[in-house]
Amino acid sequence: MVTKIKPYNPSASELESDWHVIDAKDKVLGRLSSEAAMLLMGKHRPEYVPHLLSGDFVIIINAAKVRVTGNKADQIVYKRHSQKPGKLKEIPYRRVQQRAPTRILEHSVRGMLPKNKLGERMIRRLKVYAGEEHPHESQLAWTEQRPARDAAAAAAEAEELAKKRAAARETAAARKQIADDAAAKTAAADAAKDEKPKSKKTAAAAKAEPATPETPGAPETPVTEIEETATTAVVEPATAPETAAEPEKKPAAKRKTATKASAAKTTKATTTRKKPATSTRKKADTADSESATKKTTAAKPKATAKKPAAKKAPAKKPATAKKDE
Repeated sequence: MVTKIKPYNPSASELESDWHVIDAKDKVLGRLSSEAAMLLMGKHRPEYVPHLLSGDFVIIINAAKVRVTGNKADQIVYKRHSQKPGKLKEIPYRRVQQRAPTRILEHSVRGMLPKNKLGERMIRRLKVYAGEEHPHESQLAWTEQRPARDAAAAAAEAEELAKKRAAARETAAARKQIADDAAAKTAAADAAKDEKPKSKKTAAAAKAEPATPETPGAPETPVTEIEETATTAVVEPATAPETAAEPEKKPAAKRKTATKASAAKTTKATTTRKKPATSTRKKADTADSESATKKTTAAKPKATAKKPAAKKAPAKKPATAKKDE
């Protein structure tokens, strides 16, 4: 899994510039110029951004006392051309150092800055002076007070963070209290629901129990003894061998009634095939055991009515026998 880290991109309002003083006395030109360029670009700061003016102001004093190594004082030549034929001008290093020593440092630092509009804004922050005096004492005092400002800002930020954490703790405690109250309410409601059916059952049991008349002088029997006698009275008949034989006879009677009902249904179906049986079928499905018994009793006379018709056939046989004789 690849985690993307959002880069830090400050705004121009968040950047605060400081002021730095560099003494050029007996310092090498190139080393001094690179140091000043780094401060102007802001590469010494952790919030450096290349597309913003994130650098500081630089004050260089004693520019006339800067030095170069080797034979560079005789070799360096500053050239200038006006873009017209024959207008090339060449000025040696020593002459420039005598006439305008500040131009040497400005030219060196400008060559180390970006060659765009941002570089032009950076070079304007460079203040070069030939002597030791400069008019930027108030700006330096503001820079010296920066640690105190940073400490105050850090303290204010820490205090604000502490307030936020305290508020978060309070809200968390309030939410926990609300959750605990809700849980207690639900538990109380559940307990009340569990208690209500029990009370109803006890009231119904008290109503169902018959009131036993109290006889004077008779000792009161405890409830436990009554319950034990009731249980024994119920259990003893179940264990008797005589009652075990009775349930075996009852299913046989039920089977006989079931066969009679099925025979009645078949006879009725054979006699009434052409009649629509929509209403009779619905009645037969929804009828109780009493309607089934009524149908069986109603079907018996029909069966007895058909029996004499079967007996008429043997009555005709004696007549045929007499004719033969």
